[in-house]
Order: sequence, then C-alpha cells, then structure tokens
Amino acid sequence: MLTGIHVAFIGGDARQLEVVKRCIQLDATVTLIGFDNLESNFTGATKRPLTCDVLKDADALILPIVGTDDNGFVESIFCSKQLQLQVEHIACLKKHCVVYTGMAKPYLRTLTSAEQISLVELLDRDDVAIYNSIPTAEGALMMAIQHTDITIHGSQSIVLGLGRTGLSMARVLHALGARVRVGARRQEHLARIYEMGLTPFHISEIRQQVTNADFIFNTIPSLVLTAEVIAQMPQTAFILDLASKPGGTDFRYAQRRGIKALLAPGLPGIVAPKSAGQILAQTLSRLIAEQTISRGNQHG
Repeated sequence: MLTGIHVAFIGGDARQLEVVKRCIQLDATVTLIGFDNLESNFTGATKRPLTCDVLKDADALILPIVGTDDNGFVESIFCSKQLQLQVEHIACLKKHCVVYTGMAKPYLRTLTSAEQISLVELLDRDDVAIYNSIPTAEGALMMAIQHTDITIHGSQSIVLGLGRTGLSMARVLHALGARVRVGARRQEHLARIYEMGLTPFHISEIRQQVTNADFIFNTIPSLVLTAEVIAQMPQTAFILDLASKPGGTDFRYAQRRGIKALLAPGLPGIVAPKSAGQILAQTLSRLIAEQTISRGNQHG
C-alpha cells in the first residue's frame, strides 16, 4: 500500500494513466499536472498547475517515458499548454523525493544532480526492459506484415543484437517459422543463439549475411547498417530499426537504393499502451513502496 505517500505526475501519454490508476488503488495521494484535457476524472486524484507550491509535498515525482527535452519541456498529450520543468521546481522538492522517468536527457540529470535529488531511469532496469520487449516484438511483427508482401514463415530473417529486445524478437520469428540468423559481438551471445537452435554470426560478418535477407530487425543503438552493408542487400529487403533514436541504419542510403527502412523506437507505447502502462505501474508502485520502507528504516 502507498497510504500517506504523495505521488505527483507531470505529463505523459496513455501509459501514464495505468500508473495513476495503480497509485490511487494503492491509496496514494495523487496530484496530476498537465492533465487538463483528460476527459475521465480519476476519483482520488487532483489536477493542479505546475508550481513549487504543488511539488513541495511530493514524495515521488513521475515524468513521462522520455522525461524532458533538452530545454526541460515535458510532453503531455492531455494538456494544450507547454509544461517546462525548471530549476526552481526541482529545488523545491523534499530531499527524499525521488524523480522517476523512462530515460533522462542531460538537462534532467543535471537538474536533479545539482539539487541532490534521486533520479531513477526505468528503461535502464532489466525487468522493465524485458517486459517491454514483449509489446516491442509484437509491434515489430505487425509493422513487418503491414509493409511487405511475403509471409514471415519461411523468410530469411536477421536480428542484430541479442539484448532484451533482440532475444524476444529472435524467439517470436523462430516460433513463426522464419529462418532466423542473429548477429552479435559477444561470445556468450553467439553461444546462446546456437543453443536456441538459431544461426549465429559475428557482427563483423554482416555484409556477407545480408545478401539474401527478407527482413532485418536491428536492436543495436550504433551505426551497424552502413551504406556498405545496405549495398549488399536485395532491393526487396525490409529494415525495421528498433534501436533508440537515431537508430543504427543509414536511412538516407537505404532510401537511395529503394530499400524500405523504418525507425520504430517506443513501440510499446504505440501498439500496446495499456499493457506498457501496466508494466510501468507494477514496477513504479513497487519502487515507491520500497523507497518509503527504506526511508522509514533510516529514520527508525
């Protein structure tokens, strides 16, 4: 339970609503900032403006997945006014308050660090990333089916990277009957690919591997699909880049060659906002409860 805990939310999308519901359910005091156009009113939550007076009592401050931009602006699909998180807002937080976001830009890191406020980036956590790989893999399949005229079954499919998303992606492609090759750098990843009954290759061999590819799913957040690599692909290949912006593909050269290449970061929030929100809600409610117990032990 989160009885007696004040949780403030600034902005967000449909995923945030699942977290709000969960906090109310667990008896937290909930303040919503930047939810002016939200049609459904949550019983047990109060809508307030972004002011120090509102933030000074918060025990946890929850920002959207992307946190803020480079100038402190916070995205909110439920608010027509711009929300800008500034130095004074962080300065007025209680020292034990924890700021939660998906990933933080340097702006937010600098602000919280200067005021010695704890910042938790949820997408850095293995549990959240593994849960999120499920809607990511499903969304990637949906896009691959929409943008091509062949079945995934029997296709030559390549997955680049065997992190949390790459592993889930390789599994679902294999389950659908694709001929799956997975490119990785680390020896233990190559061993795991082999153990899964898939075909491993070292990323340095990528140019030789893509010559007959139908689908290429990249999860590596650095430029691996260079012009030299794309030049070896058949024109019918479809590239779906699942890495965070700007991805790992030379999109300009792919377009020049007439190869369809799409960047699709943040798929969980697009294809399954309710499930993605429940993943965040589960993790956040546990972290806030742990934060409270830990603070109680320090004062006990």
